[in-house]
Amino acid sequence: MAAWMVPALYSQGAEPQNAPAPAKQEDLKHRPQPANGAEEEIPPEEDKSLSVTEYSFNPLQAEKELQTGNYYFKKGSYRAAASRFREATKWNDGSIDAWLRLGETEEKLKDHKAAKEAYAKYLTLAADAKNAPEIRKKLGKMK
Repeated sequence: MAAWMVPALYSQGAEPQNAPAPAKQEDLKHRPQPANGAEEEIPPEEDKSLSVTEYSFNPLQAEKELQTGNYYFKKGSYRAAASRFREATKWNDGSIDAWLRLGETEEKLKDHKAAKEAYAKYLTLAADAKNAPEIRKKLGKMK
């Protein structure tokens, strides 16, 4: 058969001789089916809900979390902001901005214990900062 005739045969509905036969109903019965009619399970290594985030020093990710936290703080979503600032401190434990912002956010949320911890960490990292006396004064009032 000439190559130029093959497209014409396809358009007329004829199948070439080496095409796979359509699946028969009997063949479909023997195909393995998911248990209990459920969809196939995701392997554990690909399931994000089962994975545990391992933190290591990553200042770029910390900065990203800090910027997102600042956005939420300005928006008034203090819980979301606190979560992002906490993430930033996990990626970069030495981020003085993240510790300061976490303390301010926890103060807004009226969680004085968490605010004291964040401010204390900030003061250990930046003892000679401009606002250090102000933060020490805040810590004195929280006790």
